[in-house]
Formats: sequence, C-alpha cells, structure tokens
Amino acid sequence: MGSDPLPGWDATAPQVTLERLLSVVGAGALELHTAPGGLTVAVAGLSVLDPLDPGVRPRELVLAVGADARSAHAVDVLRRAGEAGAAGVVFGPGEPGRPVAALRTAAEEAGVAVLFRTAWCTWDHLVGLLRAGLASAGVLPGSLAQAVGLGDLERLADAVAALTGGAVTIEDPESRVLAYSSTEEDVDEIRRLTILGRRVPPWRVAALREAGFFRALWGASDVLHRPAKGDDPERLVVAVRAGGEMLGSIWVAAVAGRPLLPNAAGALRSAARAAAPHLLRHSTRGADTRLVEDAARAVLEGRGSAEVLAERAGWPAQGACAVLAVQAGTGGGDGASRLQGMLALYCSAYGHRAVVVPAGERALMVLGALDADERRAGQRLAELGRSLARQLSAMRDMTVRVGLGDVAPGLARLPDSRRSAESALDALLATGGPQAVASTEDVAETVALTEVMNALREVPLPPRTPVARLLAFDAEHSGSCLVQTLRAYLDHFGDVPAASRALGVHPNSLRYRIRRITEESRIDLGDADARLLAQLQLRLLDDTERPRPSGS
Repeated sequence: MGSDPLPGWDATAPQVTLERLLSVVGAGALELHTAPGGLTVAVAGLSVLDPLDPGVRPRELVLAVGADARSAHAVDVLRRAGEAGAAGVVFGPGEPGRPVAALRTAAEEAGVAVLFRTAWCTWDHLVGLLRAGLASAGVLPGSLAQAVGLGDLERLADAVAALTGGAVTIEDPESRVLAYSSTEEDVDEIRRLTILGRRVPPWRVAALREAGFFRALWGASDVLHRPAKGDDPERLVVAVRAGGEMLGSIWVAAVAGRPLLPNAAGALRSAARAAAPHLLRHSTRGADTRLVEDAARAVLEGRGSAEVLAERAGWPAQGACAVLAVQAGTGGGDGASRLQGMLALYCSAYGHRAVVVPAGERALMVLGALDADERRAGQRLAELGRSLARQLSAMRDMTVRVGLGDVAPGLARLPDSRRSAESALDALLATGGPQAVASTEDVAETVALTEVMNALREVPLPPRTPVARLLAFDAEHSGSCLVQTLRAYLDHFGDVPAASRALGVHPNSLRYRIRRITEESRIDLGDADARLLAQLQLRLLDDTERPRPSGS
C-alpha cells in the first residue's frame, strides 16, 4: 500500500488540525467516523492511495480511492497508515454495519482517524475541496476573520464594506451573488439589478467576458481597479482562491459619488485571504443541506435516527417539533420544485429553523426547537401556516394549502406529526373550498371520513349489492344514469325537488327514476342501513374515479 502526493501541495505550508480542516470543508463533503488521536492531530498534506507504491508520509490524509471500507483490505490500509503516522484515511460512502464497526476497532489500534466521503461529493471534487481547505485553514486568522463566524458571508460583506467605504457583493465563479452588504444609500443600477436577480445580469457578464476582464481577474494575484465611467462608479475587485482552487470574487463599488477609502485596496486584499475558508464552507453548504434533508426524510419515514437529525440540524432531540405539509393548487408539473425552493427561501428570510423535504407534488416542512409550551407552539405553527399560505399564494397566483401537523414532544415522534399534517392537507384538497390552512382538529369530519373510506377499500363486499346491480344495469343500457340519480337522491336526503334541481330534470322524471332504481337494485330506501351501505359504496366509487390527493 502506498500513496501519491497530490501535485501542487506545498509541504512547507502551515500545518492545520483535523478539526480546523473539517470545520472549513464542512459535513457536506466529509463525515468523521472515528478519531482515536483526537481532532487536534496535525494534517500536513494530502495523498491518494497507490497500491504500487509502499510509502505513506507522516501526518498525511490518505484518500483510499477504490478501497471498500467493509473489506479486509481496508483494515490493512489503516494498519499501514498507522505505522507510517498518517493523520487519517478517507473511504468512499459507506453504510453502518458490522464491517464498519470492525474498521473502528482497527482505527483505534492504529491510532488513525477514519472519515467517509459523502455520496454527494465526488472524489475529484473532494480533492479540490481538501486542497483549498488545507491552504485556507492554514491562514492565521486576522481581525476580520475573527470577527466573522465561519460561513457567515453576509456579515463578511458588511465587514468588508466598513473597511473599504463601499458597497460589497461576494460572488461565485459563475457570477452568482452569494452575499451583499446592507448598504442603505442609493446604489448604482448594475448593483441594484445584480442584487435583485441574485446574479450579475447576463448582458453585463457577456460584456466583461468580451473585454477579457474575467480572464484578467482569474489570472491576477492582486486587486483590480475599474475607474468610474459615466453612471458606473469606481470599483475594486479581487479573486478569492485557495490551494489553486478558484472560489469566487469580492466586488466593492463606490456609493453616492464618494470615493472609496484610501486603504480600500489593502483592506480588500486582506479580505480575500480571510474570505477563502468562508467561501469554501459555503461551497459545501448545498451538500450539508442534503445531509440534513436526508436525515429528516429518514426520520419522517420511520427508518432514521432522531439523534442524527438533531446533530445535523442543530435541534434538541427531545424538543418540541412539528411538520407542515404544503401543496400549491392540485400539484403536478414542475410547480412542486419551485414551491420547495420558495419555502426554503421563506424559511431562510424569516429565520425559521426548518428543513424542507420534497414529497412528490407537495413539500414537508420539518420545524424543530419549538416553544416548550404545546399550546403556544401550536399557535405559532398556525400563524406560520397562515403566513406561508397567504404570501406563497400571492407569489404563485394560485391557492397554496397548508396542513398543520400536531406538535410532537421529540424528533422521534415526527412521523406522527407528518401523518396528521398530510391528513389535514388531504382534507383541504378533497373539499376544494376556500380554506387554505387547517389542522386535523379543524377538518376532523373530513379526516375521519377519509380514514373510514381508506379502511373500507380493503374490505371485500358481496358481488350483488344494490349499487353493484345498478352499476351493471347502467353498463348494459346506454344512456342509463341510475347510479348518478341514486347518488343525488341520497346526497339530498330524499328531497325530490332539491335532487331534481341538482340533476337538471323535472321532479316527476326523478320520481320515475327512483321507482326504476328500487325495481332494478331491490334497495329499500326506507331502511337506514340500506341507505348507509349505498352511500358508502357510492363514495368508494367516487374515490376510484378521481385522483387521490398526493401523499395519501
């Protein structure tokens, strides 16, 4: 067993700890399985497993590409890594089980950390992240880095704005806006369009590309200056990179005709170095979100660990929590994905601690860390549901309905909250009325009837009930509508004038049809049990003829 050092790695670069590297790279790329030597172990480099080269260098993080964590070969990899003094070994995505437990034992004997690459991060992407992470994590934190929490790009933008005297945007390599400073004064039109669209306008990107600006930016090692021109104010821009990886850029624009501060270029230069770990952390946030979503989905389906969800979402496992089931219109098309995106944006904008889990045509919002008082938690849940329905309906120009789940005492009870939320949503969709938000208590009758009908679907009935006879008669006689007539008659409690108006026929015609119904089906309409059985069968028939609500 051996390893190839990755090209471009500087062995003289400052060493960082495993803890620091993991905090920069994020859980979206790597998951720690065990660290016998603790998280303070130094990581001095990165290498890829090479079976043809027997050498492993001390304090390296070895990427065991192609090594199955469940195999005896993996145990041998750990043993040799321990003999060489490696910092740790990274295996491909693995599932918990007996062989992985054996791996933990081998790791403890070897004194080597074991990590797993997540399923959403390829080996190629992981190599880039780790190289950038090692480079950026080794930068000594200055005053700017210390003042901003890791990954808090909005606060970083505000800090840079204060140091440069301008309006700041932080962008990824595709010119998408990751964060911008909260500059309250009037800003130029390009910045306004960029912030509104969350990306630089396409025409602006095309112009900068044609002028060769991006080529100069990505190749430059210092701050670039763009002088003011017409309505376009003075701008400074710097690329943010680490370990040879291009992470993004920081733009500073003069505001309200005032020049930037005299030391703006130097401040921006320092900010670019400090920003590297923040941008790197942000680049793995999407994978972090998928990890939390996956944990939430597993718990909702009754197969996951409440403790894992609590750890990934930052919620107390035993705290109050609930589920909201949300659907726009009747579902279908690509509206579901747009709805889920808007829910995530809404939660982020209003500071709600929620995880949005797609579920077919609807979305499930899992909310944790609710008020410990169940009544207050329920009230706030209802307020959130009404706010969501009102604002999203206005944005979508269609009715968005929200089913409120019961407040659960802990994350392990989330499946119960999900069932109540989806039952309430199904009831709202079934009635089709103006009501947009409900709990199961609000629509108890519809929910109860749905539960009864669901149970009856599996009950075999005799083949020659009165409704079955009428179905056969209508099928054999073209134009016959005795089933429809019986349904209207029962729905109107035997009120002939009301039923005839619903059917659009003369009352005498309806009376004639009722006589035909009793003759052909042999139903006794004066018998309450006969009427009940007929109504249940007709309701079951209705349910089979129309699509059932998604998720039911």
